[in-house]
Amino acid sequence: MTPDVSALQARGYRISDQRDEVDLEVVHHYLSTESYWAKGISRDLVERSIAHSMCFAVLHGSVQIGFARVITDHATFAYLADVFILPAHRGQGLSRWLSETIVAHPSLQGLRRWLLGTRDAHSLYERVGFTPLKAPERFMEMHRPDVYAAPPTP
Repeated sequence: MTPDVSALQARGYRISDQRDEVDLEVVHHYLSTESYWAKGISRDLVERSIAHSMCFAVLHGSVQIGFARVITDHATFAYLADVFILPAHRGQGLSRWLSETIVAHPSLQGLRRWLLGTRDAHSLYERVGFTPLKAPERFMEMHRPDVYAAPPTP
């Protein structure tokens, strides 16, 4: 479903790339309690991740109802992370609008590679140009799934 952006805007939705419009409490609550990928993450880590990323807030009026961030060098590479729309606002095309807005952002044009990880939203990201890795044998990862459960090391 291609979102009717003008209809979403008429209903009071908008997307902002201004970090000062990101509601840290909303983002931290969702990531730490509702997400499958960052459950238990500390507020400090969320705050640092936002400070060092390009952020996108989905707002309904002045209330944040969605979020995504891009970790990038603004030249060759971007990693799309922490994408969510709160449950009460899902099913309206907001995730697709958010994804399209991000990949079309002027500061993110000409990048050679974009990556993301998802458990269940492959079809959403395929609609905006993502594909499975063409050469997964070239990629490696260091994955620490329990890092948010352990106390930080000094």
